[in-house]
Amino acid sequence: MTTPDDRRYTAEHQWVVTNDDGTCTVGITWFAQDELGEITYVDLPDKGERVTAGETYGVIESIKTVSDLYTPVTGEVLEINAVLADEPTLVNEDPYGQGWLIRIRPDDPAAAAGALLTAGQYDERHST
Repeated sequence: MTTPDDRRYTAEHQWVVTNDDGTCTVGITWFAQDELGEITYVDLPDKGERVTAGETYGVIESIKTVSDLYTPVTGEVLEINAVLADEPTLVNEDPYGQGWLIRIRPDDPAAAAGALLTAGQYDERHST
């Protein structure tokens, strides 16, 4: 699958897209969902919770393993993808679309994406 170039990426295989209103939508990459296998459960923070870049904000479970989810930007959780409670495999089926995880209002919108990898940089790190 092609890594979309309309967003930024973390070394921990998450993507961030900055929306027109300055909020950020976060999900995991195709590579991550492929490595995890079939997603069986996603534990996400509550709406209104504060999250800090680099710290754990949730857990994703698959038939193979349990993995922590690390916050790519500091801010407030505006929304979680509640559909994943009943349909966690959406993360596998559409990781860059309907399988998104959380939306964050970043404390510093200008800096939110600046510290993250471009699609090309992400692909270079994970192509070997």
